[in-house]
Amino acid sequence: MSFTQPLFTTDRRSSTHSDERATEEDALLGDQQKKSQIGQTRGAFWREFGLFVWAALATAAVIVLGVLFQHQSATRDNNTKPAGKRNLIFMVSDGMGPASLSLTRSFRQYRDSLPIDDILVLDQHFIGSSRTRSSSSLVTDSAAGATAFSCGKKSYNGAISILPDHTPCGTVLEAAKKAGYMTGLVVTTSITDATPACFASHANLRTEEDLIAQQEIGDHPLGRVLDLMLGGGRCHFLPNNSSGGCRADDLDLTDLAQKKYNWTYIDSRRQYDDITSSGDTIKLPLMGLFADRDIPFEIDRRNMTNIYPSLDEMARTALKALEVATQDSDKGFFLMIEGSRIDHAGHWNDPAAQVNEVLAYDKAFASVVEFLERSSDDGVLVATSDHETGGLAVARQLNEDYPEYLWYPEVLDRVSHSGEYLTKQLYSHLHSKSSETKDELRKYILEELVEKGLGISDASEEEIQLFIDKPLGALYFFAGMVSRRAQIGWSTHGHSAVDVNIYGTAGSQDLRGNNENTDIGKFLRHFLEVDVDEVTKELIPTEEDIKSSLRYYESIHGPAP
Repeated sequence: MSFTQPLFTTDRRSSTHSDERATEEDALLGDQQKKSQIGQTRGAFWREFGLFVWAALATAAVIVLGVLFQHQSATRDNNTKPAGKRNLIFMVSDGMGPASLSLTRSFRQYRDSLPIDDILVLDQHFIGSSRTRSSSSLVTDSAAGATAFSCGKKSYNGAISILPDHTPCGTVLEAAKKAGYMTGLVVTTSITDATPACFASHANLRTEEDLIAQQEIGDHPLGRVLDLMLGGGRCHFLPNNSSGGCRADDLDLTDLAQKKYNWTYIDSRRQYDDITSSGDTIKLPLMGLFADRDIPFEIDRRNMTNIYPSLDEMARTALKALEVATQDSDKGFFLMIEGSRIDHAGHWNDPAAQVNEVLAYDKAFASVVEFLERSSDDGVLVATSDHETGGLAVARQLNEDYPEYLWYPEVLDRVSHSGEYLTKQLYSHLHSKSSETKDELRKYILEELVEKGLGISDASEEEIQLFIDKPLGALYFFAGMVSRRAQIGWSTHGHSAVDVNIYGTAGSQDLRGNNENTDIGKFLRHFLEVDVDEVTKELIPTEEDIKSSLRYYESIHGPAP
């Protein structure tokens, strides 16, 4: 090699340089040299051909190995289902979006003096996200959202496991019951509200709560499909002529449930404590309805623990009861647990209520994780939200100047009651003190509700006057005072279309990444290996079913159009 040749050049020339070199050598050395050059050219050709063949074979090998690896990975994912007995817990954080987690995480770190890397239990199990649109709108409601989970199909806002053509779709809970699993629902709102209703009933509109209640106790095309119900919503089970009843008819479903469908019915904290602390096996089916409508927000309930059990308590009771009930069965159980009132805090734009609801949900989530870790049976926990509520933003611009990059968790930490609770207190006071002067009313609002209830000591006269002039807006006024001082923003009192998080334990990896909400419903049925489509066939109404529904409709609304 010449010393003037660059160090990393190759001895092999391009085809153009080879031709020029051959011409020069022909002129100098004659035919013998030309023949020698032709031989060299042929050698170079075969070397290039050999390299080409080697490269082609190597590429093919890489492709084959890649396909085999992908297949093995898919096989591992498909084999994450247990082969035998299994339990499935599905948790719904109604109305909780990604910003709710940021808000709550930072609030908890401030309140408990925790380091910035101390995160929620939920954070440790984050696996993906879900798209939430319904068949009728880019912004879903809870009914369509829960129908996507229960049936694995899209439907219109307001539909309770009913498809856009108004035919019922079988649910994963109904299919699980038919296959021999035990089933349960745990919520903090009414047990007839949209999310729980979508797993155990069918109605064209979510407002048909009287009908939903009937189906939940067992007056259902498939018979009784539930083994456990814990939550609120007692009024839809009581006749309209009874204290606390809100049905449109005189049916006492609590009595019917016990006599016809063999339910154990409890409606007080005392009864709840009796069955959970005795050490005896909890008799199923069990129906516990602890509030006329919703169980209070956690920020208020924590001061009423002698009246209402928490979400975590009810979740642990349900897990224990279902575990014992299935201990001698080759099937496990399906349990849906909902942190229902995160949604309501979003609707009211109440950040203090919101963070406490998320923390209560996180605590229940942790209890489920602990249950699965100690259980001798295989099981999976999957958790997500049906939608986000409130358009929450963890920052707020209060004036036209360039905004400050901050928010104040200490403002939320000073709040002792929700705006909902304080509004009820205000209305009760107005009703009982109808003769007091405006100055007396102003003093009561400022000292008892704003300063003691919200922890706000700098309320303006204009803010207090709003409660006097427009008491019907008190719920939003209380929440607004807190949000402004904490610099928390909201864009709506309704839902938003933002994607929501998915959380899961081992075995839920098929839901990694971004999913349609119906994919979650399909995962639930596939994990349990139940036939939801077969249930759908059984739900197709007969002529007598249609006549019965018509009679029910006319008994409430009058002659059908």
